[in-house]
Amino acid sequence: MKRLVSASLGLIIVATPAAAIETCRFIEAKAEREACYHRQEEELAAKRKPAPTITQSSEAKTFESLQQMRRDDEEVYRSMRGICRGC
Repeated sequence: MKRLVSASLGLIIVATPAAAIETCRFIEAKAEREACYHRQEEELAAKRKPAPTITQSSEAKTFESLQQMRRDDEEVYRSMRGICRGC
């Protein structure tokens, strides 16, 4: 039962954008139909925008956080070496 519900919801979600594309075809007024196609093109272009690139400041922050993690790890390793070995 759960599989049937999840499968039907998946189909509804997948079919919704396709249905939006098909609706423009059936608009009789040329101006409205072209406006509909234009909106769809804009939506597709927005979806296809490239992911934002990593800036120098975010790279520097990442590098600093990695250095801090390495320092923390060294402290932990030092404290573990101080623990009695083989007590």
